[in-house]
Amino acid sequence: MNRRDGMSKLTGRERFIDDLPVDSCWWGMTVRSPAPRGRIRAIRFGPGVDWSAFAVVDAGDIPGANCIRHVGDDQPALASDAVRHVHEPILLIAHPSRRAVRRAVREVEVVIDPEPPLLDYRIPPTPDQIQHGNDNVFAEVSIEKGRVEGAFASAAHRVEGVYETGSQEHAYLENQGMLAWIEDGVVTVQGSMQCPYYVHHALVHALGRSADQVRVIQAATGGGFGGKEDFPSILGVHTALLALKSGRPVKMIYDRSEDMAATPKRHPSRIRHRTALDVSGRLLAQDIEILLDGGAYSTLSPFVLSRAAIHAPGPYACDNVRVRGRVVLSNAVPFGAFRGFGAPQAHFAGERQMDVVAAALAIDPAELRRRNLVRDGQSLVTGQTIVDGADRVALLDRALELASYAAKREAHRDFNDKHPYLRRGLGLASYHHGSGISGLGVDWLDSRVKVMGLPDGRIEVLTAATEVGQGTTTILAKLAADRLRIDPDRVDVAPPDTARVLDSGPTVASRTAMVVGKLVEDACDDLRRRVELGPMAGGDAVFAAIVAWHRAHPGLRLLGEARYRRPAKQSWEPTLHHGAPYAAYAWATQVAEVEVDLRTYAARVLDFVSVQDAGRILDDALARGQVAGGVAQSIGWALFEECVWKQGALENHQLSSYAVPTSCDVPPIRIEFVECPYGDGGQGAKGLGELPANGPAAAIANAIADATGCDPRSIPLTPERLMAAMEGGGR
Repeated sequence: MNRRDGMSKLTGRERFIDDLPVDSCWWGMTVRSPAPRGRIRAIRFGPGVDWSAFAVVDAGDIPGANCIRHVGDDQPALASDAVRHVHEPILLIAHPSRRAVRRAVREVEVVIDPEPPLLDYRIPPTPDQIQHGNDNVFAEVSIEKGRVEGAFASAAHRVEGVYETGSQEHAYLENQGMLAWIEDGVVTVQGSMQCPYYVHHALVHALGRSADQVRVIQAATGGGFGGKEDFPSILGVHTALLALKSGRPVKMIYDRSEDMAATPKRHPSRIRHRTALDVSGRLLAQDIEILLDGGAYSTLSPFVLSRAAIHAPGPYACDNVRVRGRVVLSNAVPFGAFRGFGAPQAHFAGERQMDVVAAALAIDPAELRRRNLVRDGQSLVTGQTIVDGADRVALLDRALELASYAAKREAHRDFNDKHPYLRRGLGLASYHHGSGISGLGVDWLDSRVKVMGLPDGRIEVLTAATEVGQGTTTILAKLAADRLRIDPDRVDVAPPDTARVLDSGPTVASRTAMVVGKLVEDACDDLRRRVELGPMAGGDAVFAAIVAWHRAHPGLRLLGEARYRRPAKQSWEPTLHHGAPYAAYAWATQVAEVEVDLRTYAARVLDFVSVQDAGRILDDALARGQVAGGVAQSIGWALFEECVWKQGALENHQLSSYAVPTSCDVPPIRIEFVECPYGDGGQGAKGLGELPANGPAAAIANAIADATGCDPRSIPLTPERLMAAMEGGGR
């Protein structure tokens, strides 16, 4: 099946939000805070601008609540009296001329009376730095299993380590952009987004309108990776406010510099591990402390922390585990969702710790994992018993086989002994990713899907799941066509538009193929029942039945419907983080081969193997693209995507100074799928999109340790950081 959006994007015919012509459109921009923290003393408008020709919006113009509806309601739409981070929005300005509004923004001076900022999340705040609650803690998690201290007391081996990860820019191809207009009393927002109903909820809240007075439409979206999950709610509210104030359609399109400077990034982390093992190298206890930087407002940080905590002990069987986690405030731009959202940080620390443990016990890193990987019938940290039929040891062994692990380790020893300045090594990571939203969040989402039989016999899939480059429209069309046993050319997938589609949940957490795909199948089954077709009927019989139904019911709509119900096995106690947070897990092992140049301390990845079980693979080409993209993105995070901060602001907010991987930096990526279908997923699919981003950073760091003998414990491993680790004898 051809990719539905492939040709339009390949040829450049696809029209993104900045490409859409709009009559009488005004252009909006944002006036932002110049300081990381303080009180707004004055706003001065330059005398060289005719301000009567502009629409200017401040917090007093917000008709509803001055907050952006996320998990919490602590982030204002516009700062009114105080700011918590550099680039915090204070004013919105619009004008018919894009050039004029750019000039005008530069003519506004915001005067801030500074207050003590908290710029390092790792340092406890002083009393005058407290800005949230009594301790600047946005969220805490505590998970207990077994008797940790007793296991440590009797252990043959105890190993400790502290690991840190930096932030990361999403670097999606298309910058953030929104368009808003008012028609017949309805505020409509169209733009680049992952979650139309998130934007809809935020607009209802901030504009003080009813749900039917707000409409949200997704435009063609050039990438997201989580960066268009929460932030479009802010930009949607801003654009709508300017449209209301000006009475005109308004577009707000960020340039790359503003986008990088003002939008969320991956959460930085510091994670401490204490590991206890018996004489044979089996895990007896894990004690893990997680600290995440949430930035100035909580946004989605509680979800990120929860996933980090659940994944921190890794895919291993251990009877005694304690995980304690906090996400705290700093006066940086809020950190938000990013592919894996917490799991990559957790798995970097956990899989690096496994290699540190292996070195301390003089056990091969692969063998240490083989002894401890969870088997069916054993449980993970939350007490969830794994009985999915997947063979995690077989995944490990297959990855080692594809990587020629044993032979290459021998060859590397010989190479490293002889070469004057190059060193090669192998590293691996075994890990997992919970598919979909965790815990009771699936009940809160209450996801729904409709499939419509049209009068001409065609099928239209109505869902809020968005295409952001990952292949959603292709997959959903395929699932509907296969379920109804018809040609895919007879299936259309409707653009996500809250006036037409139900809330099928956000396009996040690798849930689309698994959850929404299964709902599409169920809605197709309901459609069959309504036209009284048996489960095996297909082709022209389906076409004829739909046409006949419409002839018998003129003017009515033929709809098959489905509503998500959490599987009974996904029980969850959210306070204790106990039970089954996910109905299914995807599993993987990755092996990286690296080469380090001792003259420059530059590391490059020579080869990469990724073997994963993500349930049934619905489209091989799309799935391989997901894995290759996740690996490439993670190579950047591991080696050179360094966010440089100054007074809470990103200094290198240009792609000329922020390095993302190019084709020169990405090695051959050898991908293999082992399918263990999940019964409640679309055609047996589990989550795939985030899985490949969880392990590469650890595999690469482990390979560098193998190549050089140093002990790197923080990323990105830039040449400067690697030189310090090697010359300092370790970290």
